[in-house]
Amino acid sequence: MSATLVETSSASQPESLTLTHVGAYKEIAATSFSEDDERKGTETAPPASYPHYLPIWDEKTKYEPLKPFEHVEHGKEADPTFQDLLKPSSNVADLTASIGAEITGVQLTSLDNAGKDQLALLVAHKKVVVFRDQDFTKLPIHDALDWGRYFGRLHIHPTSGAPAGYPEVHLVHRGNGDTTAQELFQTRTNSVAWHSDVTYENQPPGTTILYALDVPPSGGDTLFVNMAAAYRRLSPAFRERLHGLKAVHSGHEQAESALARGGIVRREPVSSIHPIVRTHPATGEKALFVNSQFTRYIVGYKKEESDALLKFLYDHIALSQDLQARVKWAPGTVVVWDNRVTAHSAILDWETGARRHLARITPQAEQPTE
Repeated sequence: MSATLVETSSASQPESLTLTHVGAYKEIAATSFSEDDERKGTETAPPASYPHYLPIWDEKTKYEPLKPFEHVEHGKEADPTFQDLLKPSSNVADLTASIGAEITGVQLTSLDNAGKDQLALLVAHKKVVVFRDQDFTKLPIHDALDWGRYFGRLHIHPTSGAPAGYPEVHLVHRGNGDTTAQELFQTRTNSVAWHSDVTYENQPPGTTILYALDVPPSGGDTLFVNMAAAYRRLSPAFRERLHGLKAVHSGHEQAESALARGGIVRREPVSSIHPIVRTHPATGEKALFVNSQFTRYIVGYKKEESDALLKFLYDHIALSQDLQARVKWAPGTVVVWDNRVTAHSAILDWETGARRHLARITPQAEQPTE
């Protein structure tokens, strides 16, 4: 199956929510891969470093709708001195003046609960934090999931591939020889698709963990943007106008896109209504909470009104490069970010066909409130 960029209209909608004007959903789909080549390698490419993390799609397993749960925000009561997270030998270097940090001298898997609480708080402040030379990939997968489960109920993605037996791991995988980049740019001028993960859920993710398995020598970076700073950058009058507004976030287009590519849907798609401005429970910061991949329209607005306001916000987010950071991946890298106050985009810019293989653990958080 060749790489495709699928734009779809809405699928069947839940009775409680009518999507009257739904935008297109854009997804960059990887080419199919040879599991044998990934496991054994080829004359020109080594085997996957972590074959037990190769994705499978289990067509037989279906999941019930997600039920509400009470989320415990561990950053809320964390020690703001970070004494259990940062040691005298630790170094914190800001990625930019407005977002992100890279920390050395910390081994995430050695943190106790107090250290994890402080990690959640630090990530809420910094928005995205990069840790190098981590031993995450040496853990059995179930131990890695247990580590991530501390931060919330683990999300099972409805359409993505996962390691056999571990549906809670969301895999980002492009096998050796993948030609997605060449095919994408025959019809597109860029690969940037800003989003926050699975915001169509009633309780979207909070503290999120992504770790490198195999990455190209160069390329395949990830962009992050500070959505709290993007909110503050707006004029007081404009911020006031956004207060009280809510928008529909839909997962129906993602599900339809997966099916159109011959994929699977493990749980019936849902839509949720969230405030356009949300407040972080640990820091009290307000942040924009819209994204072009999943946000569909503003409740109570006519189509033209909704489209105009959302387009302004999307352009504001995308063009605010002074509020963005670019993370370069390397073996042993773990990136932790707060999905409530950031958006991100992968960069599809390498044409060598080298493997890019990452694993995401996605704890869900509270229902967004303003």
